[in-house]
Amino acid sequence: MEIRPVRYDHPDAVTLDELVQQEYARRYGDGDMTPLDPEMFTAPHGAYLIAYAGARPLATGGWRRQEDAAEGYAVGDAEIKRMFVVPEARGRGLARRILAALEADARAAGRSRMVLETGIKQPEALELYASCGYVLVEKFGLYRTYDDSRCMAKVLVTEG
Repeated sequence: MEIRPVRYDHPDAVTLDELVQQEYARRYGDGDMTPLDPEMFTAPHGAYLIAYAGARPLATGGWRRQEDAAEGYAVGDAEIKRMFVVPEARGRGLARRILAALEADARAAGRSRMVLETGIKQPEALELYASCGYVLVEKFGLYRTYDDSRCMAKVLVTEG
């Protein structure tokens, strides 16, 4: 298994994004409406990763710099987007490995807090994030007014 940085518009990223959108539609009735641009996931503003088994992409995730106070973000925030593992590769720890790599990259880029939004119809995501040290926080972002939305955060750096 190899985790590689790619552009958000890389063909493998596009394919995995289509699959995650189908997953969202199946669970919520619609895909994620958050506007995303490949430049959001380029250093130093973010990163986009894919886990490969040989040439086959199995898992993905990215982070992007977010500091828009009007949407509930704070200075230093890095927001996780498009965490996804193809169904046949689930249960192998790939999401946990992608998440750790995203946290390390965001920390190296000077981000102080990792934030994410997920929903109540993704209990496995909520469990993963909680087991990795994420806690529920006040809602932020596009889905902050949705009842089934849950926002979580984890401090990446401690003052000392």
